[in-house]
Amino acid sequence: MSLPSVPATPSAARRSPGASVVRRTGPAGWFTAPWRDRSGRFSAWKTLVLGGCVLPGVYMTGQWCLGDFTSRPLNQAMLMTGVWAVWFLLLSLAVSPARSIFALPKLIQVRRMLGLTAAAYTVAHLIFYGAMEGFNLPFVVGEIIHRFYLTIGFIAVAGFVVLAITSTDASIRSLGKRWKLLHQLIYPIAVLSLWHFFLTQKIDVTLAVLPTGLFLWLMLWRGLPPAAERTVAGLLVLALVAGAGTIALEYAWYDLATFVPASRVLAANWHWGPQGPRPSFWVTLDGLAVVVAALVWRNIPKAKLGGLALR
Repeated sequence: MSLPSVPATPSAARRSPGASVVRRTGPAGWFTAPWRDRSGRFSAWKTLVLGGCVLPGVYMTGQWCLGDFTSRPLNQAMLMTGVWAVWFLLLSLAVSPARSIFALPKLIQVRRMLGLTAAAYTVAHLIFYGAMEGFNLPFVVGEIIHRFYLTIGFIAVAGFVVLAITSTDASIRSLGKRWKLLHQLIYPIAVLSLWHFFLTQKIDVTLAVLPTGLFLWLMLWRGLPPAAERTVAGLLVLALVAGAGTIALEYAWYDLATFVPASRVLAANWHWGPQGPRPSFWVTLDGLAVVVAALVWRNIPKAKLGGLALR
């Protein structure tokens, strides 16, 4: 059984991690305002996504001003911006699967915005770290060089900055095919970001396992044959494999990197403890939710979608 068909798109365009090369109908420029579509018209859809991108920053600022942060506000701000950077990175990588599975080609319009948001929160994460150290540049540089988890985190930040700078329309035109090759670096950057996340969590890496499991789903989807990436069978298998892979990743981490008995962590995936289900449960559930949502969405008569069209 397969989901209803979607107009074919070239594989490279469908799976490219950055902004797609879209034919412009408006004036050429370095970028398109985030609240406008490619033709320069106001887009309620893009404006809504833009609001979602800045909302975490507004929320953190409000918390800071109201004194709701901990006794170490810089540390909390550093941690929160790092977490949001990871989630927006995953959202940017989720655009291609969502575009294909839900037959919504205009989702591509917000991929650049989500990627730039991930880069912005990543840079903020580094700035807050520097602020924690009193912007003592020699000390910060020394820490980045000598502490491995900071080294890979800084490499990820540098990679984000390079991709952000080259995300303009002018860069896409000038670099041509090299632009797509350059922006494939988002995948190793994502791996480094998640690895850094694991290392900062020390013993309990639950917070890092969930986004890593979702990243695994996103990568496995990209490895599916084009004929299977929208089928119910393919997506069901993908959900189960991603869930099992999350268990394996968590087990391997505890077995290799900590003194916590990995067998206990493995057993916790089958018996819920006081903290509730393990990340593998949520990864599997999210994968199954994609199947259900796609089936429901594709069975809604087109005439009833009305204002839901992405404009």
